[in-house]
Amino acid sequence: MCKKKYLPVVILLSLLLMPVVLACAPSAEPPPKEKMVSYLSLADYTGPIAGLNVPADTGCGDMFKEINAKGGIDGVKVNPVWVDTRYDTARGVSAYKRYRTLPNLMLVNAISTPLAKAIEPMTKADKMVYFNPADGFQQAFIGWAFSWGVIYQNAFGATLDFILKDWKDKGKSGTPIIGYLHWDTAYGREPLAGGREYAEQKGIKLLTEFFPTGALDHTVWLTRLATGGANYIMIGGIDPTPSNILRDAHKLGLTKTIQFVDNTFWGPTEAVGIKLHPEATQGAWLVSYCLRGDEAWAHPLAKYIVPKYQGGKSTDEFRKSMASLYVGGFGWALTFEAAVKKAIADVGYENLDGEAMKMAMESFTGLDISQGIQGPNTYSPTSRQASNVVKFYQVRGDKEVPISDWIKVPDCVALHDWSK
Repeated sequence: MCKKKYLPVVILLSLLLMPVVLACAPSAEPPPKEKMVSYLSLADYTGPIAGLNVPADTGCGDMFKEINAKGGIDGVKVNPVWVDTRYDTARGVSAYKRYRTLPNLMLVNAISTPLAKAIEPMTKADKMVYFNPADGFQQAFIGWAFSWGVIYQNAFGATLDFILKDWKDKGKSGTPIIGYLHWDTAYGREPLAGGREYAEQKGIKLLTEFFPTGALDHTVWLTRLATGGANYIMIGGIDPTPSNILRDAHKLGLTKTIQFVDNTFWGPTEAVGIKLHPEATQGAWLVSYCLRGDEAWAHPLAKYIVPKYQGGKSTDEFRKSMASLYVGGFGWALTFEAAVKKAIADVGYENLDGEAMKMAMESFTGLDISQGIQGPNTYSPTSRQASNVVKFYQVRGDKEVPISDWIKVPDCVALHDWSK
């Protein structure tokens, strides 16, 4: 009877004390936070350099998908962020300011020459590693920028050497007159800061013409170069610009008497300019720091990545609408992967920062980071050039066909007086 009397009290006390007991009990461990590093692409998907950036970032993105599918970089997943700056420097700077605080942001890809120069002071203050296209400025003043491949000035010098060899092989004496036709932008003028000095050393008469980025016709500038006696004309811009130059040159009959060569990597391409202007682009040369045409699409990574991440398409089908710069984009992701991997090994995931990334990339000298897509890496504490070799291709039929092996480039950056 006594037990029954106190039973409600016992139950009440148990209910009152239960929260206290539970509060004192050890709490369950929270699930581990996923390890992650961020990559920021300040891109141009709808502006004048979309012909480069869309295929390259598509390839880069597919490679990041593959890296993450395999568990990430030593268990650390990649968080790529893609921003369309529309080739507008102000938009690019604004995007950098907005996204610079991304969690574990390890590298920024500045898609254009003017943007790379504009964010340089901020990246220095932030100690942020960033890709720049191929600008000699970053090689002349070693900092936080690393080029995608060969520096523009050095590719310019290699192109001059290739032209001189062709001139001599044809049994001609003296030196040819060479024209240079490019956008009137920082990118268009960049190759001449050292390239012009190299031409002077070789005794080459160089004729230069520049046109607005949005020019629809290039007849005026082509006519000036032809009237000046140009035997070869080096052209630039992002496809379809180089192919449109060739279209206008073909209309003037210049492609029959003058050898045209694209010397800043980005055109003509099979998927764009060669398809648009098949007759006009025939015979044109192009210099490249990465594989192009059949050589690019036959690469084992392309054969594996394309069908896996592009809806089961074969490389033969995919290349009809995608420039082989897609394969070149693999190199960006592979470089990022290698740098993060080395930085983690050096300082550990918890201590990852810009300094660790910079030191990691400076240690790549001689390594085949790109798996043969471009030459052996040449980054070092004194070099921001990703490789020092180029290949020459020629438009034949509907393809970019190799006409040289890998050729070492001269150091034209060192010839320029950067104090001016």
